[in-house]
Amino acid sequence: MGFSSELCNPQGHGAVQQMQEAELRLLEGMRKWMAQRVKSDREYAGLLHHMSLQDSGGQSRGIGPHSLISQSWTELTSQTEGLSRVLRQHAEDLNSGPLSKLSLLIRERQQLRKTYNEQWQQLQQEFTKVGGLLSSLLSNRDKILSSTIIHLWKKKRKSASKAESLLQVIDVMEKNKKMGMKETLQEYLEISSLVQDEVVTIHREMAAAVARIQPEAEYQGFLQQYGSAPDIPPCVTFDESLLEETELLEPGELQLNELTVESVQHTLTSVTDDLAAATQTVLSRQEAVTQLQRELWNEEQTTHPRERVQLLGKKQALQEALQGLQVALCRQAKLQAQQELLQAKLEWLGPGEPQPVLLLQDDRHSTSSSEQEREGGRTPTLEILKSHISGIFRPKFSLPPPLQLVPEVQKPLHEQVWYHGAIPRTEVAELLTHSGDFLVRESQGKQEYVLSVLWDGQPRHFIIQSADNLYRLEGDGFPSIPLLIDHLLRSQQPLTKKSGIILNRAVPKVSLGQGLGGNFGEVFSGRLRADNTLVAVKSCRETLPPDLKAKFLQEARILKQYSHPNIVRLIGVCTQKQPIYIVMELVQGGDFLTFLRTEGARLRVKTLLQMVGDAAAGMEYLESKCCIHRDLAARNCLVTEKNVLKISDFGMSREEADGIYAASGGLRQVPVKWTAPEALNYGRYSSESDVWSFGILLWETFSLGASPYPNLSNQQTREFVEKGGRLPCPELCPDAVFRLMEQCWAYEPGQRPTFSVIYQELQSIRKRHR
Repeated sequence: MGFSSELCNPQGHGAVQQMQEAELRLLEGMRKWMAQRVKSDREYAGLLHHMSLQDSGGQSRGIGPHSLISQSWTELTSQTEGLSRVLRQHAEDLNSGPLSKLSLLIRERQQLRKTYNEQWQQLQQEFTKVGGLLSSLLSNRDKILSSTIIHLWKKKRKSASKAESLLQVIDVMEKNKKMGMKETLQEYLEISSLVQDEVVTIHREMAAAVARIQPEAEYQGFLQQYGSAPDIPPCVTFDESLLEETELLEPGELQLNELTVESVQHTLTSVTDDLAAATQTVLSRQEAVTQLQRELWNEEQTTHPRERVQLLGKKQALQEALQGLQVALCRQAKLQAQQELLQAKLEWLGPGEPQPVLLLQDDRHSTSSSEQEREGGRTPTLEILKSHISGIFRPKFSLPPPLQLVPEVQKPLHEQVWYHGAIPRTEVAELLTHSGDFLVRESQGKQEYVLSVLWDGQPRHFIIQSADNLYRLEGDGFPSIPLLIDHLLRSQQPLTKKSGIILNRAVPKVSLGQGLGGNFGEVFSGRLRADNTLVAVKSCRETLPPDLKAKFLQEARILKQYSHPNIVRLIGVCTQKQPIYIVMELVQGGDFLTFLRTEGARLRVKTLLQMVGDAAAGMEYLESKCCIHRDLAARNCLVTEKNVLKISDFGMSREEADGIYAASGGLRQVPVKWTAPEALNYGRYSSESDVWSFGILLWETFSLGASPYPNLSNQQTREFVEKGGRLPCPELCPDAVFRLMEQCWAYEPGQRPTFSVIYQELQSIRKRHR
């Protein structure tokens, strides 16, 4: 079978033409496709080369030469460059081989189609011409066949044979071209194959580099290069010379006496609560660790090794849980040791009375000279008593020296109240609160000074120009920055004509003095640089956990909106950088409890009534603001030099619209002996619970600083109060004041008087008392 025997007719000619057109379109498509493959291989090779140049081992320079991962990664990038070269060579081979041959096949195909059409048309014309003459002669039946007819018949047969010969040539040529196409495609496959020996070798080298990674030995070289012997912890010893000026204190021993027993009992209760919470934390964290270990083991059994990277998050969670468990165990052990120490000390005391600090007479009140003579002079003089007690309790602090009031404009820049040094620009917006507020700071990273001003609600920053030893913004220059600022403040000229900004108020700094102590950090005495005002500056330790820092700032949030002569006044808060500061008025007389214990013996009852009246006035104000103090006690009140009492320490305070606060979290840090029953039992705090605490404050006042329920622990105190027990009337206390105390200690909150009633009653008692 072939073209000559099957297609020697007009229909066959048309089929051959269609076949040639279709094959030309196929070849054109193949050429475009191969050209695109060449282009993509070139681009891919170029991208691989670019990736290799980008890394070149640079990503692992800081790891060190001993890292197996670093070595494997370097091998991978190097082999990637080799793969890039191979793919680039493949692209060039495809371009010069199969793609070039395809172009040649297309040209040959076009030429064959042209030749075939021309020869077929020529043969068709001859065949048609001879056929016409033969038909006309055969139609004449009367004539006898002549040699002309025979000649024409032979000529027609010859034309038919030429057509068969042409088709046979086409048949042969088509088969040859198909063989050429087959060979071209085979060459394409060989060149473009990704499993050639070169490519396979590269990938084998990559796989071998990855297989050399040993996680267990990864950091051996790093440790050998940078490792060192662990630091020896510093040896900390107690400086026993600190006890030389004190009495009855021994190193390594808790001093348990009538003044410390209540504090030790309270601390034991707090530690016991903390220990119970810590034990519960240990149990919950142990359960979480066990659960994570079980889940991780189950998933590792069912997960394909290639998918185990998905478990890294859970493995990290397990390690974090183990670390948290270890921290909880350490805290539990610490609290256990503290509890055992405190408990052993209290068990040593037993049911007996704690020893007195000083050998005073039983009532610990001042007596007249005649009484002292009758007692044989056993009572020490008031001066000796004050000397002893003040040495123990009176806080020893000194104020910072007053700053010399030289003209501000003559002070150097770093002493100006408005110069804040190199503070970040982002913190300036928090310091400037009113339009026209300004400060000068040093630009970070540059030797430039910047004037920052708040204007139209936005902080604006102006670089102070310096040239020829003169400082200016726009216009005249001045020999110093203070002179420039003074000129702008006095003249009220705009900083620049374009901005129209006018300076109004400088934002001052605080000068710290000697520390006064503090629970959250340190408390310093200080002075405002602006006007030498004495202040107390409370600092918050940076190491405190977030919840205690929030509690520290709670006092500022409460006080910032209050203004009352019997409430400690807030001056400002510094939260822009660590440590956080709260600046308050300095009350130089110290806390009320220490004042009662050191000065109480010389105080008249009328003075005590005036002071508790001050406390009632302050609490009446807080009650009107729906503020619940929650920690009202003599220790949390301050006394001025003129014996005016001020409510302080608002760290536990809360503001509630309905005047009721529901607390949770147990009795940690709760002053049990000052707290109302409903607050201890249900965590319900209100102004009524503050009234209960005020009753204890009254008792502290007229017992001259004695500890309430001195022979009872916190738990025993709760049981005593629940059974209806109350504190006895102090010796100095007027009957009317004790009746007021008993009203404050009514078990039902609604039966207690308000602070307004308490204040009016105390004023009335004071007027009647002589």
